[in-house]
Amino acid sequence: MAGGITETGELYSPYVGLVYMFNLIVGTGALTMPKAFAQAGWAVSLALISFLAFMSYMTTTFVIEAMAAANAQLRWKRREQEEVQDNDSISDYSDDDVRGRSEPETRPILSVQRTGGGHVDHFDIVERVEMGQMASMFFNKVGVNMFYICMVVYLYGDLAIYAAAVPISLMEVACGNHSCSAGSVKYDDTDLCWGPVTRKDAYKVFLSIFTLMLGPFVFFDAQKTKYLQILTSLMRWIAFTMMIILALIRIGKGRGEGHPRIAQISGVPNLFGVCVYSFMCQHSLPSLVTPISDKRRVGTLVVCDYVLILGFYGLLSFTAIFCFDSSLLHDMYTLNFTDNCDVLDIPALRYFLGLFPVFTISTNFPIIAVTLRNNWKTLFHRDGGTYPWVVDRIVFPLITLVPPIIVAFCTHNLESLVGITGAYAGTGIQYVIPALLVYFGRRHLVPMLGTDEVNKHQSPFRHTFWVWFVVVWATFCLMFVTANIILEDTKK
Repeated sequence: MAGGITETGELYSPYVGLVYMFNLIVGTGALTMPKAFAQAGWAVSLALISFLAFMSYMTTTFVIEAMAAANAQLRWKRREQEEVQDNDSISDYSDDDVRGRSEPETRPILSVQRTGGGHVDHFDIVERVEMGQMASMFFNKVGVNMFYICMVVYLYGDLAIYAAAVPISLMEVACGNHSCSAGSVKYDDTDLCWGPVTRKDAYKVFLSIFTLMLGPFVFFDAQKTKYLQILTSLMRWIAFTMMIILALIRIGKGRGEGHPRIAQISGVPNLFGVCVYSFMCQHSLPSLVTPISDKRRVGTLVVCDYVLILGFYGLLSFTAIFCFDSSLLHDMYTLNFTDNCDVLDIPALRYFLGLFPVFTISTNFPIIAVTLRNNWKTLFHRDGGTYPWVVDRIVFPLITLVPPIIVAFCTHNLESLVGITGAYAGTGIQYVIPALLVYFGRRHLVPMLGTDEVNKHQSPFRHTFWVWFVVVWATFCLMFVTANIILEDTKK
């Protein structure tokens, strides 16, 4: 995710790229969005999510421009090295000629002329340069370290969300709350699950099982296969489509229980964090954009994706808040269908919606954990140095796995976990880092290529004003969210 230059991978068409980007952005965060909508009010939510979609789109164009700038810098440096080598070769040949040696046949004929044939577009995105490599190219040492710290914090939040989401789903299904009488009941952690075991105890049991089953993968390398990705995407879209259709049917029959408020300012900070988390894709853009065969339509592709995703999030959230009573909406929206037979009276489908996050999230957990482990290694890496076996194979996996599991044991409030992760680390990755990458990327290229070369992947928001607008916006949001958390704590 945040490493260096990696393999481009198999090429695919822009339309396949559109689908991949859609699948990348729409994930776990979408399941926490309905409750956040209900708490902030439908009008405020609609306005905020629309604006945040625009901001995320802007920073996505910043990352794509920075990718093109990184490719241009790499190409320029490589060309400069080749010219030095060619000049050395010519010098050697001249010395040999003076000494009467005749070896021109052994030298590549086009080596001296390589730079003279045809126009080369410096800004073609042909090498997959990850965000970590771009940071090392455009930032100073402090900036690179801050980048990796921000990435590590975000990935810790991601793992904590995943570690809590799976046991919650298992607890809700195992505790029998999928019965038809449970739809209008709000359960407490102290309620009994089975026998003397409370719901909170059941959650901890499932979390322990989850840790024992998936934790060992952190000590090895895990990779999500193509077919597993297809299967999880298929399950996700079956589930999302079912939830939207079932909610629309209930609303159409006049049995909707939701009466959402127009606006509730106290719910805005959490909605902000959830929306930022739900639009997150900037850290994965290099692996997504680079393999696209025809990049002339990348800009159109990104616009279409954001319009579609905004429409999808709006449809999912609005059907939810008008279908269900706001006070009964779960942190994870799928659980509203597992305990309400008035909405879904087929047990097998209720179990499917209740358990589908278990499978999809469980397949992602080892991948994110290995990525976090590798980021830790990169953060502490020193040129020419290697880690002892114990540090490499034991210490790094443990510092990756233990903190998010502890957080998940302490709280299973998914909405807060998503909100805090999105509001803090998410703001850095989605707003601040892309803005600084494009700003310093532009400054780095001027001495190399001059002002005549135009980046064909330049962001529509090319004026420096937009860069600083993003930074100021991110700063304001962090201050607002922090102030709200402090005020909420003082009221308790």
